[in-house]
Formats: sequence, C-alpha cells, structure tokens
Amino acid sequence: VIVHDVNELTEKLFPIVEAMQKHFSAGSGTYYSDSIFFLSVAMHRIMPKEITQIIQVDLDLKYKTNIRDLFDEFDNFPEGAVIGIAREMQPVYRHTFWQYRRENPQTKVGDPPPDGLPGFNSGVLLLNLEAMRQSKLYNQLLEPTTVQKLTEKYHFKGHLGDQDFFTMVGMEHPELFHVLDCTWNRQLCTWWRDHGYSDVFDQYFQCEGEVKIYHGNCNTPIPED
Repeated sequence: VIVHDVNELTEKLFPIVEAMQKHFSAGSGTYYSDSIFFLSVAMHRIMPKEITQIIQVDLDLKYKTNIRDLFDEFDNFPEGAVIGIAREMQPVYRHTFWQYRRENPQTKVGDPPPDGLPGFNSGVLLLNLEAMRQSKLYNQLLEPTTVQKLTEKYHFKGHLGDQDFFTMVGMEHPELFHVLDCTWNRQLCTWWRDHGYSDVFDQYFQCEGEVKIYHGNCNTPIPED
C-alpha cells in the first residue's frame, strides 16, 4: 500500500486543472482545494511512470463481485480509448445541455441510451495512464483554450468536477472512452425523478443484468444482501 499526500497531489494538479475548475465546479470561482475533484483528469501527469493502469472509485460503493473482474475491462478498451466509464443514469445532462439541445433539436446530446448520449458518471473509473500519456488528442483537450471552446460550443456550466469534463469531451470525442456496462456502476440516486423529469426518468435509470457494483450516490441507501 502506498499512501499519497493529498496536499502534494493538489499542488501538482492545480496548475493543470485550474482553468477547467471555473466551468465544472459548484463554487463561483476557482478553489485550490477543488482541484482534488479533478484528480482523474490529470492522473497520468502526476502518478509515477511505472503505474500504467489505475482504477479510481468513489467511497459510496458496494461491491457484489471481485474487483479484479473490473480490472479485466482494460482488455476490452478499443484502440484510441484512454478511460473506462459508465453512463450517467439520471437526466442530469439532459438538463445541463438544455440550451444546446434547444438550438440543435436533432442532437443525441443528453438523450437516454441506447441511442442517446446521456453523459458519464465518474463513480467508477478505469484510467489507462499509459494510453492517457500517449494520446495527443486527450492531452490537447486539457488545454485551457480547448476547454473554453468546448464549453462555449455546448453552453456548458457544470458542478460535478471530472464527471462534467469527461461528459463534455465524450460528446465531442466518444472514441476516447470505453463505456462500462451499467452493472459496473449501478447508480441509485433518483433526485431528478422528483425535479422535473419524471416522464423520461426511467429511460435513463433502467439497468438490465446482475449488478456488480452498487453506487449510493446522493446519499441513497444501498440495498442489503
């Protein structure tokens, strides 16, 4: 077990992610401490080179299978993909992209699966650090000017840190992502069902198959065995 100092990591992270924080943080400005919510975005820049793959997970998870099986998902990455991530299971990005959707009525952005682009949930992340280091495209997307251009194109203002960044990038460059099955990140939060989206909620929330990881996001109780 290697323990990493949060303050040290934040110090390295801050210059890389400072520009994107104003687009994807809940606060009104750029908070130094918020940088840690963007850890996954630049993990390949701050971890030792000998670490080539890493799984990053939220704390509010319950595992129903061996986590080693999740590691095997790295073998399923298509060429060019650098990150494994599951889809968001609420219409949060249908809401966030409302202006873009209004201006582009034919878009799939924010639509539910299987054909839509509902965005991503960063509760379970497979980071192929070596692929992230090698990907010219991915590293270009970290540049402040690129982030600015994309947020303007999509009229994007989020508050969920790395998840917002991956979602926005995924609309533009889906080839960078290996989409994990919903059973690897079975989100349980139903907040958006009661906040204006009850008519479409279930299209986002449904997940067939035996759950491998439960995610009790927004403090939702996780089922007992």
